[in-house]
Amino acid sequence: MFRKIIDWLGFGAHGHSADHHVGHGHHHGDDSEGHGHTHGVIDPTIATTERGIWAIKWSFVILAITAMMQIVVVIITGSVALFADTIHNIGDAATAIPLWIAFLFARKKPNDRFTYGYGKVEDIAGVIIVGLILFSALVAGWESIDRLFNPREINFLWAVAVAGIVGFIGNEVVAVFRIRVGREIQSAALIADGYHARVDGLTSLAVVLGAIGVGLGFPLADPIVGLIITVMIFGIVWQSTRAVFTRLLDGVDTNITAELRHSIEHVPGIVGIDNIRARWLGHRLHAEADIALPDGATVAEGIELTRQLRATLSAHLPALTSLRIGFSDPVTAHENAHEHGHAHHDHSHHDHDDHSDGHSHKHNHGEHSHDHGGHKHPHD
Repeated sequence: MFRKIIDWLGFGAHGHSADHHVGHGHHHGDDSEGHGHTHGVIDPTIATTERGIWAIKWSFVILAITAMMQIVVVIITGSVALFADTIHNIGDAATAIPLWIAFLFARKKPNDRFTYGYGKVEDIAGVIIVGLILFSALVAGWESIDRLFNPREINFLWAVAVAGIVGFIGNEVVAVFRIRVGREIQSAALIADGYHARVDGLTSLAVVLGAIGVGLGFPLADPIVGLIITVMIFGIVWQSTRAVFTRLLDGVDTNITAELRHSIEHVPGIVGIDNIRARWLGHRLHAEADIALPDGATVAEGIELTRQLRATLSAHLPALTSLRIGFSDPVTAHENAHEHGHAHHDHSHHDHDDHSDGHSHKHNHGEHSHDHGGHKHPHD
């Protein structure tokens, strides 16, 4: 029974086994940074698939309806615990807002002023959402503390209990929905969000316990539950703030950098790697790297190697939209790799499927500029 409960909450072996991508056999580091319960940041494994977007839309609808029903009960009963839980559910629903805004701006093409497009609008929307949730949490916390010192009568305790049960059911429906679709599209982030929704449902049940406590003659049960939920919301705000501002500062999960380096090392013929850089523009990943080729390598060989590299990275990082490759001196690349604790290994025995896409690439090699879009090779 205990094992079933653990699996149901997503902490068991069954839950974790489903939380990893199975698109390829490589795994680096701890995924906890990339799949936390954050608001205002949309994971690319969700946003780049139609089923993922569909799941987010319906999750928003279900949680929005749940929150609206709870708001009505909050107004009628005056329960501060239910008020805090309602804010919690609104915060969960609000995750869909930056995605919607991002897709509105995604229709706009890059121009001479915004040469990288408008992907950062998603991050700005994320900041606004986190700010609104923070403000709401402060209000809920203030109300809960005020009720501790100035208790007030709560009307219709049965309605508070029913609203808490509705909150639990709404979150459980979203949990089942997200986990099922997440396994369907192999999105660890969506599965993790599903299990978090399940835990959030237990928070709604705490409202029911608060109402029972008040009914048994302990009026402080309601504000105490409100404070507990408020503390949980502050935890989510802190985690979400870190995620949003990391992206605003062009930070990426270290797993992405490791995957870039790993994929480049597995392309036979590349003898060194240097200056790996990556950043998010909305839910699209842009990356750059300098590679070193063997002495005497021709331009044609360079073109073929970068084509193989593009195919490998496309298979391992589906969110990768833009890749810029430059060439560096083999000695410099080797020294820099050792300086940063990364030694290049020859993995010529590894085979990777060719999933070449339409990404554009720019290659600078000394005085040579190579634009492989049209295979032009102008020389100074």
